[in-house]
Amino acid sequence: MQRMLRSLCVCLMVVLATPVFAAVRLPGFFNDHMVLQRQMPIAIWGWADPGEAVKVTLGDDSVSTKADDAGHWRLELPKREAGGPLTLTVAASNTLTINDVLVGEVWLCSGQSNMEFTVAGSVNAPAEIAAADYPQIRHVLIAKRPSAVPLDDISAPWLVCSPKTVAGFTAAGYYMARKLHQELKVPIGLIHSSWGGTRIEPWTPPIGFQMVPALKGIADQIALRTPDNPQYMQAAQKYVAETNAWVRDAQQSLKDHQAIAPAPGFPDALKQPTDHQAPTMLYNGMIHALVGYSMRGAIWYQGESNHNEGMLYYEKTRALVEGWRKLWGIGDFPYYYVQIAPFQYGNEAPEMLAEFWEAQAAIEQIPNTGMIVTNDIATLQNIHPPDKQDVGLRLALLALHRTYGREDVVDTGATFKSLKQEGRELRVTFDHTAGKLASRDGKPLTNFEVIGAGGGWESAEAKIDGDSILLSSPNVAAPAAMRFAWNKLATPNLVNGAGLPTGAFRAGEVPKPDFLGAIDDAKGYELAYDMDLSKIGPAFAYTQDLHGKVEKFDRVAYLLELQPGTGSPQYVWVSMKAFTDDAARIGIPTFVSDATFQQKVEAMTIASNVNGIKTGSNLAGNIEFWPNNYAPPNTASVPGASNEAYDIGDQLAEPKDGYGSMQVHNTAAKQTVFALNHWVAGAGADLGIGNSDGKTFDWTFASNAGSYPFKRLRVFVHPVH
Repeated sequence: MQRMLRSLCVCLMVVLATPVFAAVRLPGFFNDHMVLQRQMPIAIWGWADPGEAVKVTLGDDSVSTKADDAGHWRLELPKREAGGPLTLTVAASNTLTINDVLVGEVWLCSGQSNMEFTVAGSVNAPAEIAAADYPQIRHVLIAKRPSAVPLDDISAPWLVCSPKTVAGFTAAGYYMARKLHQELKVPIGLIHSSWGGTRIEPWTPPIGFQMVPALKGIADQIALRTPDNPQYMQAAQKYVAETNAWVRDAQQSLKDHQAIAPAPGFPDALKQPTDHQAPTMLYNGMIHALVGYSMRGAIWYQGESNHNEGMLYYEKTRALVEGWRKLWGIGDFPYYYVQIAPFQYGNEAPEMLAEFWEAQAAIEQIPNTGMIVTNDIATLQNIHPPDKQDVGLRLALLALHRTYGREDVVDTGATFKSLKQEGRELRVTFDHTAGKLASRDGKPLTNFEVIGAGGGWESAEAKIDGDSILLSSPNVAAPAAMRFAWNKLATPNLVNGAGLPTGAFRAGEVPKPDFLGAIDDAKGYELAYDMDLSKIGPAFAYTQDLHGKVEKFDRVAYLLELQPGTGSPQYVWVSMKAFTDDAARIGIPTFVSDATFQQKVEAMTIASNVNGIKTGSNLAGNIEFWPNNYAPPNTASVPGASNEAYDIGDQLAEPKDGYGSMQVHNTAAKQTVFALNHWVAGAGADLGIGNSDGKTFDWTFASNAGSYPFKRLRVFVHPVH
């Protein structure tokens, strides 16, 4: 028995002393039927034993390298023109062989459910599937995999397009690829990485957030949960020190037969995210391992999950695009995207989606980007329009014209060029008319509106005059501004000579209401803050910030002026006895201002032109100013408030840097004078005068700020000299 044990020990020692060589391997999406990008150096990488020699051969090209100390290797094969099939071999201590490799055009397809939407669900799917005999179109689907840290490998098979496989392809990507293949006569590879219902933030790399100043808050949040970041280390060391101190105190308490104090809680900011919607989670798990794979560009179909953010989406797209481009290192590769289609979106304000469309159109300011419009192929009760053929075709037109240099291709509908007032008419002139402007259905042009001083938006008669459209309304004597398709259900019929639609836009200067001079109570007050509420968001600056000049004051006043999407301008003025002597805390109660007030206010004066608002002087009121979350229970015992509904008396809640409330209430009338909540949401903030008609009286969750083309809040003080 002892002899057997000695023999076994000797064998184990021999095994342990023998070097263990790791087999050379490639990323899991490098496999048979893959498509490599033509006319670019071809990046190949993988893993092997440290220092191991690796030779890669593609056709008649061979390149060698060695794995680094960590076992990583990477090399570039020379550029090739389109062709194949070829064999790719990787030789080291073992040899890998990948067959049926094509060289052509590679596109990354990403986004949410409308990119995930498959050929099987598209219009006329059975016929499309039966006709899908395109063996030079290849598709690889990346599995859904969120991760708190970047993952270096992805396993996914490439599929050859055929009637047996195409049903599961991304429909938008496939119909684009089909058109490109037919026109360019080269293989097309689609790398499909999308996830239905996702926001843009999880697809964005950390460096993208760092590159956009408006998103510093997200960048800081990511840094604080990244272990190799100094911010994380500092916070973690502080927590460890606190925990060690607690352990010492706990041990002493045990010796003294005393109760042990609760242990310090682990800081939420240091916790690794688990929600796949958290920033960077899908970049880490579904994009990072693809970075560096040579490709022509990316197509993107997403936005439904961010549609209430207005212009903030432009900033987030900058982070996505600039972050991807920085990491891929192949210059400003093309980024073509789909403007989301009209859709009901519940009870949301009709104009909110239009502000999002405006933000999507602004993305074209980023170099080498392009947008297609889909307002003519919408299904208003279905967020997934099944006509993905036109989506793919229009994406292909962008690529053919802007990437592949086809000057004969029209890739966009008519776009706004200029606006001119001509008496009772507005002349709107367009670019990209492709020879003419027309009505898609032969009926009068729809979805044009005009506005003049003192009134609301009115439907306009639209007459085509060459490359212009003349707008007029019998209800607007001197129109000053116009808007087009400015409604979530707008399916306009304006097209250009190529039959391509025009997206939502607005032009001109909407007459700004200014009721200050008509308010008797406003005399003697001085301005402390002026805020264009179209500029609110996670980080904002006042249009004017004069609070530093304010010394002593005995009253505070607020003037909120709104131009609704329809109807006449509205205002409310409310003044009250000063509830603080600190002018820095009477503006929007942000986390930075540290303004938290839930209290009675005295001697209110209210003036308004909104029907139903209780006006008068020496009224009793209460305010709810805080950056926190809040809940319906009336824990402050506000007279007449409910414990079940959000109204004139709610409960302050954590976190402090939360939803946010800026509400003034007429307590006796059980009426909200005005409310501005959730200002970090921009166009999705809550904004209103009087009680809301919804389920909440104080506009909480209304998400309606985008419905007001003009929205202004001024804060005044009555000085004491």
